Order: sequence, then structure tokens, then C-alpha cells
Amino acid sequence: MPLLNRLLRYGVVGGTAAAVHISVLLLLGPWMSLSLANPIAFLAASVAGYLGHALLTFREETGGRQFARRWLLLQYLVNVSVCALLPLLQAPTLVLVFTPTLLNALIWSRAARFSAKAREHQNGQPPLLHADDLGLAEGVDAAILDLAQSGRLQGASLLVNGPSATAAVEAWRDLADPPPLSLHVCLTEGHGLPNSPDLPTGFGRLLLASLLPWQRQRIAPQLRAVLLQQISRYRELTGLQHIRLDGHQHIHLVPLVLDAVLDLARSESITWVRTTRESLPEGLSLQLWWRSLQTGGLIKWMVLQLLSGLAIPRLRQTGLATNRRFAGVLFSGSMFGTAFRRSWETAYSSMAVDRASQPVVLIHPALPNAALGMDQAAFQQSVAFFNSTNRQKEWASAQKL
Repeated sequence: MPLLNRLLRYGVVGGTAAAVHISVLLLLGPWMSLSLANPIAFLAASVAGYLGHALLTFREETGGRQFARRWLLLQYLVNVSVCALLPLLQAPTLVLVFTPTLLNALIWSRAARFSAKAREHQNGQPPLLHADDLGLAEGVDAAILDLAQSGRLQGASLLVNGPSATAAVEAWRDLADPPPLSLHVCLTEGHGLPNSPDLPTGFGRLLLASLLPWQRQRIAPQLRAVLLQQISRYRELTGLQHIRLDGHQHIHLVPLVLDAVLDLARSESITWVRTTRESLPEGLSLQLWWRSLQTGGLIKWMVLQLLSGLAIPRLRQTGLATNRRFAGVLFSGSMFGTAFRRSWETAYSSMAVDRASQPVVLIHPALPNAALGMDQAAFQQSVAFFNSTNRQKEWASAQKL
């Protein structure tokens, strides 16, 4: 029934627009040629459709407000162009009649979707902007602290085995209103992990170990010891007792690591764990899709979608809070410009939620030459990552929020 009701409303508005078109042609016919009267009649019909579809056909999506004016312009130009082109192609009568009708339906339904999205943004909550790798190097810390000081950043993750972790926390405390910190569990980089000779240090290796029961049994005690050591160091640096937790390169979502986190949740007062359930942004150009494929972002997105899907029910069962949505994997390393804006818009929450559940948008900002201040031997992957000028582009995009 809702579909039938929508079709009836669409027919009423479409019929009204057609009647307006014919009426204007009849009115102007005696005064000017058809080649001049027809574009004017099309404009009048387009305005009628623009208002009618916004206020009646798609009123649930628009809330009784008009579409953005660009949709009126698009619909008018498409209709005039198609109706001028099809006769030249000697198209059959049915094609002449139904092609504009089909195109109009596509345009107005698309306009309705954009209107609904805009209303979500107005009525919902914006995501929390979050930066990883505080404590990795002075150039990274400075960019993160700048965004926090200006009020644009709502959280950061502390790399407790990073070379500048101590100084970063001291600077964080000096902020007028410091946002929440999270423990950035690091198993893939840094100085040798204590008492863990068998612990794999790569994401792929840990993921593979999660699938092998004998590996899980052998590695689990060492992994637990490393987590306890990093939790202890986090408390020593920050003085915080309750732990918000995520992972360097999202390592905490690997099932073997998540097992250890959940086992320690109650005894170590872990209250929140980040997940990476990320909706694909709308309106991306082919160039941006190609970028996500080239950088491996699309592959990471698929893997982490799966791991987050497995993690979220387990977190809820354990009573741990997590974010509803996330953005920052698909364009990991290139969250700037249009990619950042589209990701930010997609992460908006359409309903009021508490802070623990709010969507998170992840960035990795840094000053120029930040990699020069890193421990080159212990953080080889991060050195390559932060050598990119994309780090400054992400910083600049966040400053424009």
C-alpha cells in the first residue's frame, strides 16, 4: 500500500506538470514560435514537478521542504536536451513519451534520497573526529594537539610504546578541555615485546594464528602478558583507571587479540572498544574508488567489515560499549578532500545516541617531516606512512570542519 500511495501521488504531480506544460504552450502559441514557447513551457512544468514532488510525492523524505535548487536545474536541462535530441534520432513515439518520464522519476527519487540524508544530518548527531598514534613522534603529536586545542578533535589514541608518549600525555593534560584518550594497543611495531618470543607481529600472521587452534593455545598467554603490560603503562602515563581501547592498524579486532581483550575486560576495567563497521559513502567518483583500490583500502574495508561483524555481538554480550558507525578504513591514509567529506557525511548518526555509541571518523594528521622524529628501526611501517604528504592534507581537512 505505501508503494501504491507513492505511485498515485507521483501520477498526480506528473499529470499536473504535464497540464502546466500544455497550458503554457497554448497560452504562448499565438505569440511566439514553438521553438521558443517549448523551453518556457518545460521550465514551468519543471517548477510544478519540483514543488509537487518535494511537497507531496516525497514528503516523507523532505519533511515538507523543497529540494535543493540544483535538482530543478538538472531536471530542466535533462528534459530539454532529451526532447530536442530524440526527434533528431527519429526515435519511436513510445521512446519519445517514456524516456523523459523515466528520467524524471530517477532524478526526483535521487533528489528525495539526498533530502532524506540532509534531514538526518540536521536531526541527528555528527560523528566524533578521532586521531590515532599520539605518542608516535613530536610532529604527529603537534598536529593532534592543534586539532584538540581548536575543538575540532573529540578523541585520540595513545601509543604507549611510542617514543614521545610521555611528553604527549603531559601536553594533553595542559589542554583547556582535553578530549578522551584511548589505549592504542600496538602489536605490529615498536621495540621488542617482553616475554613474547612466539607472538606474531603482523596483522596477517595474527589473523592466521586465530584460525589455528594450536597456535591460539600457544600464543594466548604471551598475548595476555603484552596487553597487561600496555594497560599498566597506559595507567602509569595517564592516571586513568577505566580503559577505552582500540588498536594500531586495528589489530584489536583480530579474533585472537579480541579474545584476550574480552578476558581482561572486567579485571582491567575496559569499558569501550572501537569497531570499524563502515558504510560505503555515496556519490564517490570513479577516481576515488580507484584510489581506494590502489591503496588497498577496499581490501582492508572488506576484512575489517567481517571482523567488526564478528566482534560487535561479542562486545555486547560482554557488556562493553562500542561506536555505532565508523569511517576511515576505506580511505585509510587519504582522508582528505572529497573522500573525507563523503566519509564524514556518511558517518552521521540519524538518531540521538550517547557518546559511547556515537560514530567515529578516524584520521592520521601530522606536521611536515614528522617521520624524521620517529624511531626509524622500531616503527618502519609508520615511518613510510607518515612520510606521505597526505598526513598534512588530513590535518588541513580536519581544520576546515
